[in-house]
Amino acid sequence: MPPKRPKSGKGSSGSKRKSKDDDDPDDIFPMVLTSATQQLFGCRADEDVTGESPYKLLRKDDIVQDMKKRAAVSDFSPVKQTVLDYPEDEILLVFDRDFLYGQSFYLVLTPEAKERILHPPKPETAEAEVIENDAIKTPEPRQWISQGSEQEIENECVKETREKLCIKFSRVRRKFGAPVCFSDHNADFIECPSYKDSRFSIKQMQRDCGLQAVPTLQSSSAQTQRKVLRNIHTQYTPRELSDEDKENIHQSESLRNFLKTVTPRVLHALQQAEIMDEFTDDRKALSSAAKDDDSNEQVYEDLMLVRVLANRAYTKDKTIRCINWHPTIQGVIAVALTERRETQLNESTDLTVKQHFILFYSCKNSTTLLLLEGPDGIFAFDFSPSDPNIIVGGCANGQVVLWDISAYVTYLQGTQPGGKKSSVNTDTFASDDKDKKTPVVRFCAASSGESVQEAPITDVQWLPPTFEVTKTGEAVENKNKISVQFVTCSPCAIMFWDVRVSKQWSSWASGKKHTTAHSVSETFKHLGRWWKPLFKITPPMINTRRDYSPLKFSLEHYTCTDDNTAGTTDDPADGESSEVVPDYSQLRTRSAQTLKPLEDVNTRMYVGTQEGVVVYTDWKQDNKESGHLHNAKSLHHGVVNTVQRSPFYKDTILTIEDWNFAIWKEGVTDGPIFTSPTSETAYTAGCCSPSRSTDFFIGNEDGSIEVWDLLKKTKEPVQVYKHVIKARITCIKSWSATTSKHYYLAVSDDVAAVFVFRLPKSLYKKESLGLEKFFELEEDRLKDFQRRVAKMKKEADELRKKGETNKQIKTPEEQKEEEIEMKEYKEYLTLEENILKGLGLWQAPAEA
Repeated sequence: MPPKRPKSGKGSSGSKRKSKDDDDPDDIFPMVLTSATQQLFGCRADEDVTGESPYKLLRKDDIVQDMKKRAAVSDFSPVKQTVLDYPEDEILLVFDRDFLYGQSFYLVLTPEAKERILHPPKPETAEAEVIENDAIKTPEPRQWISQGSEQEIENECVKETREKLCIKFSRVRRKFGAPVCFSDHNADFIECPSYKDSRFSIKQMQRDCGLQAVPTLQSSSAQTQRKVLRNIHTQYTPRELSDEDKENIHQSESLRNFLKTVTPRVLHALQQAEIMDEFTDDRKALSSAAKDDDSNEQVYEDLMLVRVLANRAYTKDKTIRCINWHPTIQGVIAVALTERRETQLNESTDLTVKQHFILFYSCKNSTTLLLLEGPDGIFAFDFSPSDPNIIVGGCANGQVVLWDISAYVTYLQGTQPGGKKSSVNTDTFASDDKDKKTPVVRFCAASSGESVQEAPITDVQWLPPTFEVTKTGEAVENKNKISVQFVTCSPCAIMFWDVRVSKQWSSWASGKKHTTAHSVSETFKHLGRWWKPLFKITPPMINTRRDYSPLKFSLEHYTCTDDNTAGTTDDPADGESSEVVPDYSQLRTRSAQTLKPLEDVNTRMYVGTQEGVVVYTDWKQDNKESGHLHNAKSLHHGVVNTVQRSPFYKDTILTIEDWNFAIWKEGVTDGPIFTSPTSETAYTAGCCSPSRSTDFFIGNEDGSIEVWDLLKKTKEPVQVYKHVIKARITCIKSWSATTSKHYYLAVSDDVAAVFVFRLPKSLYKKESLGLEKFFELEEDRLKDFQRRVAKMKKEADELRKKGETNKQIKTPEEQKEEEIEMKEYKEYLTLEENILKGLGLWQAPAEA
C-alpha cells in the first residue's frame, strides 16, 4: 500500500472533496464506483477488495468497452483519454478505505506509479524507527475555546415545534383484495383544490344552489379525484298547498293588486317582442344589410370537415400528387401516390420491390374500394370523358399507362361485393378488416421503352370527343364521337397520344400473337409493346437554344357548333345506347385527307414551366408559325404548380406558383390581366370554385386555405382558414354533389391523407354580376400600361439621340463656360504646386 498521508480537515462524505490541485499526485485519480460498476469489474468494497488486499488489476479493454456501452454514464468517462493512452494492458485500481485521496477508490494512471504502489521500496532501518516512533506518539488535545459558533449551529438546527401527525387510511373490509385499476397522471400539472380554513369563517349571506325534484338515487363511490365542494341541496318531494289555501290565495286582495300592477308591463313587453325580435343576431343582420348595400363586409362561416381518408397499409412513406373525383359515381374520390422526397433519396440502398397504386376512397364510410397498380409512382391521371372506366396515368419514370375498371363499376357503386369479369386482376391485399379484401386492377397498356421520358409525367388531359388531331397537330372532325386521344406533359416535352390502332402497326401486328397476362384486361391489347406518341412539341426559349421545362398545361374545351361530327358508318346503330363501352381494338386511325378540318378549334394552350414562365404556344406544326411562341411572360418567381381554366369563362386561366397567382385571358398577349401581391407563405396548389365564378381556393405550405373573391378584395384574400391541415397541402379539388346540392373541397397533404370539407353556404351563393366588367377594366388597364411603357421608351430613345447630336455642336456660351472652368483648374494646379514645394514634398511629373 502507498504511504498514508494526513487527512484534510473535512471528511469525504457530506463535506467538501479535496480538489485535484491540493496534494493529490498527477498519476492518481480519486473516483467513486457505483455498485453496478463494482459488480461488473469484481471490485466490491469489503468483499472483493479489503483494507488488507486493496489492489485490483483491471483489463484496459474491459474499461474501454464499458465507456463505449454506457458513454457518459460510465464511472471511467472522466479519464477516458488517459485510459485510451495507457501503454499497458492492465490498469491498477486501489480500494481507498481510509479516504486518503477523498474517495473510496483511486485509479493509477501511469505504469511507474503502478510499479511504485505494488512494489514499494524497503525503507532504511533508521527511517523506519523514526516513522514507528512518530506513529506511537499520540498528540495531546488542546483546550477548546468557544468562539460563538455553537449558537449559530443551534439556530440552524431543525427542531420539532408540534406533535407529529398520525394519519390512518382504511377501506371497507369487503373490498380487501379487490383489483385496483391505476391510470397515468400528468406530473406537469397538479391540481390543488381549495380547502376550508379553520382559522376564520365567513358568514354566508347568499347561497348558489340548485333545486329540482329527482327520483331516488342509489349512493355509490369510486376512486376519483376530489373536486371542489359546493353547497347544493335537492328537494325530493314538492310542497303543495291544500285546496282551501289555494282558494284563499285566489280570492285575496293582494293577488288582485299584483295582477293589476304587472298586467300593463307584460302587455307592453309582448307588444315590443312582436315589433322587434330581441333574439336576432345583430351581426348577421348588419351583414345582410351591408350585402344589400353592395358593401364589402361579409360574415364567413367555417369549413366543415366531413371525412379524413387514409389507409396506412398503402400510404406509408408516400405523398399524393393528384386527386380526382369520379365523374359519374357520387362520393368516390381517387388519389395517386408517389414516394416522398426523403424516401426517394434512400431508394438507391433499398432493394425491396415497392408497389405503386391509385386508391379509390368512399366518402360515405371512409373505406378503400379499389387499387390501380402502376409500374412506378403515379404523378397525374385523368378519367376519359367518353368512358369514365378508362383511366390514363403518367408515372414517375416517364411511362404512360392505361387502366380499365369497367368490371368494378357495380363494386364502386356499392351494389355488389366485386366485379363480374374474370379478365381483370383479382389479386387482393388484406386491409384493416381481415374479412374484407381490396381488389387490385393491373394496368392493361403501357408505353414502349423507347418513348419513356427521362422526367416524370406531371400532367395529363384527355382531348374532348368533339375533335381529334393529326400527326401535324391539325384539328379535324372526330367521327367516332369518342375520346381516343390525350395529352401528357413532362419537363422534357408535351406529347399527344392515340389509343387506336394505326395503319402501320395494324398490318405488322396482324401476324403476331398477343400474349397478355391472364389477370390483365384485354381492352387495349392491340397497343402491344410498340405504343408510342403521335407527336410531341417542346416550347423553345426566345433567342436561345434551350427549351422550357413544362409542368402544367390547359387546353380550351371545344364544343361543336354545327354538324361537323355527324354520324358515320362507325357510329352506333339507331336505338343503340351511346353509353355502350366501345371496342377500342376495332377503332382505326383515318387519313387526314378523308377528315374535314375544323377551323374554329383553338390549337393554342397555356403552359406553366419549371422556370416560372407561362407560355402561350401553338401545338399545330404545319402552319407558318410552326413552333413559334405567341407569348412567354416570366411574371412568376417560382415553379408553376397550377394552370386551370375557369369553369364559367373558358377564355380565363388561373396560374399559381410558389409566391403569387395570375389571371390570364385568351387573346391578350401582353401579359396577365391581374397579378396578386407576393404572399408571405408559399402557395402549393389551388382550384376554381365550382359554384362562384369570382372565387377560387389556394392551399399554402403551412396547411392553410385562402379564399379569394376578386369582386370584394384584390390585395388580400377575403377569408383565410388557418392551419386546417397540419402538413403541406399538395392538391385541392372541388366537387358538387347533385343529390344533396352541397359543395365539397378535397384537400390532400404531404403525408398521403385526404381531408374532405363541406363548403359553407356563404361560399357557394350566387354572386352579383360584375366579373366580366372587372376583366374588361383590367384588360384596359394592361393595354394602357403597355402604351405608356412604349411611349416612355420612345421618348427615352429620342432624348438619347438628341443628346448625342447636341454633344457635337456647342453654343458660344457653353464654350465660354468651358474656358472658365479650365482656367480655374489651372490656377488650382499652380496653388497645389506652390504648397508642396514649400513643404519640400513636390515631385516633378514625368514628361510624356
